[in-house]
This record gives sequence, structure tokens and C-alpha cells, in this order.
Amino acid sequence: MQQINDAKLRAHFLQRSDFLQCFSFDAAPYTQLYHAEATDYIVSEGAQLHHLFYLVAGRAKLYLTLPNGKVSLIDFFKAPCFVGEMELLGIQRQSRAVQALVPCYCLALPVDRCRQQLLQDARFLRRLCDYLGSKNYRTVLSLSQNKGFPLENRLAQFLLIAAPEGWYREKHGHAAEYLGVSYRHLLYVLADFVRLGYIAKDEGGYRIADRPALLSLAREMDPQWELP
Repeated sequence: MQQINDAKLRAHFLQRSDFLQCFSFDAAPYTQLYHAEATDYIVSEGAQLHHLFYLVAGRAKLYLTLPNGKVSLIDFFKAPCFVGEMELLGIQRQSRAVQALVPCYCLALPVDRCRQQLLQDARFLRRLCDYLGSKNYRTVLSLSQNKGFPLENRLAQFLLIAAPEGWYREKHGHAAEYLGVSYRHLLYVLADFVRLGYIAKDEGGYRIADRPALLSLAREMDPQWELP
């Protein structure tokens, strides 16, 4: 990810987002703009985080490497959202990997210059509480769906989330663990989706071929679920 020294583009994202409204103090003079291409890391795993990021455009995924070397996919998220809030609060010392799924833009505050203002800002902390509460609710909902719905519904939603530009290339092992199923079961349902024409096998992954059909399956779990 690279810092973008373009005052006009920075002003554009400040104006179109609610970033500045998250704070009681004037954060504009401290705000920097960063850009990540698809597959770039917004945050590298284990790195010391020097910025609080606010994703204003794009989608990303979060994962970590376990002590045994196994990589665990944790979550997907889209703009607008914070990145690095757990490190700022001191809840976790080592950063988890955050990787862009599509080109992303982030507004960022340098932690070394703004930490005290952020941690003493009631408006920001209230906003952070709302954000963390929403993340927790989404996690609880996902766990309940994993228990209450067949893989066909959950995989349809997962494909739409993990392939925002129509191309799905997640590793089967990561996807199977995220969905709480066996590797074999995942491959069986993927093959069934290919047979039904929902997806098409492509070199290195799959192409979304029938988005409405996948969306219909996903909305059986939640009729209000929004298409990413």
C-alpha cells in the first residue's frame, strides 16, 4: 500500500465520506490518503501499526497465521470501516493481515501524533463502540447461519462476498474452515454449482456465472442481505 500525495483526491474522499464526523477534534490536518491495489496488504501480519485506517472505498479480507503455520480466514469487510482499531485500543499487539480484494482507498491518522486525542475523544469512542458492536453482531449471525442453514446457502453468500469483481480464487482449505465444513463437502457443492450453471470453472478459480441465483440462495438466510 502506498501513500498518495494528492491534495485534491484526499479532499474528495474527505468530502464524500463521514470520516471527519467521527471525531470531536479537527482531524483534517493529520489525515493522510493511502491506496492499495487488489491483493496488496493494507496491514501486514505481525507488523507494528503506525496508522488508524478508515477504508473509504473497496473491500478487504482479514486473516491470521496460527502457531502451527495454518492460515485462518477470519472475516471480510467493505467500506466504510476502521482498520487498526484493535491495535489502537491495545487489545491486540500484533496486527492481523488485512488484504485488499479490489483496489482500496484509506484515510489514515498517524497513531504517534493522534493517540491521546483519539483515546480521549468521546465521539470517536462512541463511534468505535457502535462499529465493534456491529462486527460482533455480524459474527454471531454468521455462527448461527453456519448451524442453521445448509452449505448451499452459505457458500452462495460466501462466493458473492469473496468475489466482488466476479472472480473467485480463495484457497479451498481456507474457505472450508471459514464455512465450517470438510474440504470434500466444499468441493462437492462447488461442483454442483458448476453443474447448475451458478459458477464456471476457470484457470486458478471460478467465475460467477449466475449472480441472481446465488443471491437468491443467500437471501434465504436473510431476506434483507445486500449484494456486495
